[in-house]
Amino acid sequence: MDKKGRSRELFRTPFSAGYWKLACGELKSTQVLVLAAVLTAMRIAVKSLTIPIGPDLTITFGFMINAVGSMIYGPVVAIIASAVSDTVGALVFPHGVYFFPFIFEEIAGGLIFALFYYRTRLNSLRVILGRFAVTAIVNLMITPVIMFYYYKLILGKAYRLFTLPRMIKNLALFPLQCLVLIFIFNAILPVTDHMGLTNTGREKMEIRKKDIVLLVILTAVSAAAVAAYYFYTGHKAP
Repeated sequence: MDKKGRSRELFRTPFSAGYWKLACGELKSTQVLVLAAVLTAMRIAVKSLTIPIGPDLTITFGFMINAVGSMIYGPVVAIIASAVSDTVGALVFPHGVYFFPFIFEEIAGGLIFALFYYRTRLNSLRVILGRFAVTAIVNLMITPVIMFYYYKLILGKAYRLFTLPRMIKNLALFPLQCLVLIFIFNAILPVTDHMGLTNTGREKMEIRKKDIVLLVILTAVSAAAVAAYYFYTGHKAP
């Protein structure tokens, strides 16, 4: 325990009762709840900051706040904060007709980040794998399915689940997003450790050769999967 009575226990994986007990216990911490409210407000604010690069295709920045928050307060609070962020964000910065299933996209991102970053000794490998999991599961699986039903049920239009521009965007941004997260974590972890919100030992994360190799491999494998999909289906790049 630290001076504030918070547990300093770390876990190798989230697959333990102790991990989830601590995650649920975050709901009892006033400090954590206040911080979650602040980060959720920031997450909502950056929803309006997007860079359009094509039809239904934008570059967003909320993943940074999402990752930091999930790392600090864990999966239980992250799920609640994500649900609030999506609902309030849709009301404050509406983009078309509100479609409830989009909440699952937001929740999944926060949950996955928490499973990789919460209550563990962070290193560059975990940061990369966490970001890759969000890109693969949320950006390339969950979001296209939700968009498909949004177009079909709300707009009455057809929507292709997989498009080359969307896949290329996610593949191109993935390495950059990993580097950004490593930089952000290196900057804030000494502060959150001092506040008792995290327990990482304040060891600076360094980008090693094997991390660069992993980034290249993950990007190459994903690119190969995209190429195989288009070769198999007979699609051609526009």
